[in-house]
Amino acid sequence: MILATGATWGICAASTAAVIARPFRWPEAIWAVAGAALLLLFGLMPFPAAVGAVAKGLDVYLFLIGMMLLSEVARAEGLFDWVAATAAIHAKGSTARLFALVYVTGIVTTTFLSNDATAVVLTPAVYAAAKKAKADPLPLLFACALIANAASFVLPISNPANLVLYGGKMPPLAQWFASFALPSVASIVVTFLVLRWLERKRLAGNCISEVERTPLTAGGKAAFVGIVATAIVLLVVSALDIELGLPTAIAGIFTTLAVCAIARSSPVTLLRDISWSVLPLVAGLFVLVEALDLTGVIGWVAQMIRAASADPAQASAVSGTILAFASNLMNNLPAGLVASTAVAQAQPPRLVVDGLLIGVDLGPNLSITGSLATILWLQAIRREGEDIRFWRFLKVGAVAMPLALIAALGARIALG
Repeated sequence: MILATGATWGICAASTAAVIARPFRWPEAIWAVAGAALLLLFGLMPFPAAVGAVAKGLDVYLFLIGMMLLSEVARAEGLFDWVAATAAIHAKGSTARLFALVYVTGIVTTTFLSNDATAVVLTPAVYAAAKKAKADPLPLLFACALIANAASFVLPISNPANLVLYGGKMPPLAQWFASFALPSVASIVVTFLVLRWLERKRLAGNCISEVERTPLTAGGKAAFVGIVATAIVLLVVSALDIELGLPTAIAGIFTTLAVCAIARSSPVTLLRDISWSVLPLVAGLFVLVEALDLTGVIGWVAQMIRAASADPAQASAVSGTILAFASNLMNNLPAGLVASTAVAQAQPPRLVVDGLLIGVDLGPNLSITGSLATILWLQAIRREGEDIRFWRFLKVGAVAMPLALIAALGARIALG
């Protein structure tokens, strides 16, 4: 039993580390799936349990499918280029103003379409804006990455990890705002100020504002309408306490088919350009977490949360901070899954659960592989020919994340 537990932990740790480090430059999904396969091969996890773990992620898979479809159809129809040119024009030659515009756009995108949408929808547009304005793209790309996590608890729909942590049963919107409105403002403002200061030299120059803006095609306008409609749908279903995955997937599929019909293009070509590997990556992570649960480690975590909850304020601060840093060791999706299962067992006070949510949402701003959104962001910029190394991201995250985390947790605890 002890040997099996040690082997399970070892495989999960090695697989997670490989997802983060990407040995041989192989895609992250390969390592997550390989870890899950090894658990089955060595008999460390029953096959029905693995199937059940994969099934738990259905809502997340559907959500991601919808978002990836919206992103790709918008890119294909030139919506990104149009947004980029619009941003460059309104920057009026100021790189700092362009940075602020990108940051505000990131807040809106993350709030109403999720942090994954900011990674896959907004990032290519921002890179295009930097090229059109002949501005240094690095601060603008960092703005996309950090706001994707910093604003991801403004609404329940702002981060799929929120769905995971609350087990698919989200609090009513009024209760959500009461808990997270002030912490969200603290997180967003502190992250902006830190990033603006760290990148001040790169933002000191001027950029080009007189760029050509090609009018949107009928397909591009339809893609824009589809994205706005999707945001409205997500707000409505969230208020009605309906799972978000299926509505998002339906909206993405409908928008794709409508745009392809208007543009008279084949959806097959569009589907080929989507990074579908993110789906097996998420499925593999679900299996790894289920394997850890079978070893009893999550029960131990639940016991610790239950014991610490005698002082809810302290427990919220400590557990939220631990989870924030743990999210960078194992990615916030599996970390959120562990926390969700532990919370279901421990039944701690609401303040503790809220602290955990802030930690799992904001903590990934420390490192480049802390969240699924940041991994998607990295894939998006690599597709554009750019790359940001682990240590470069850490230099920014090591300052921005702890300060924003302190501000957000402090604001939530102050609310009581």
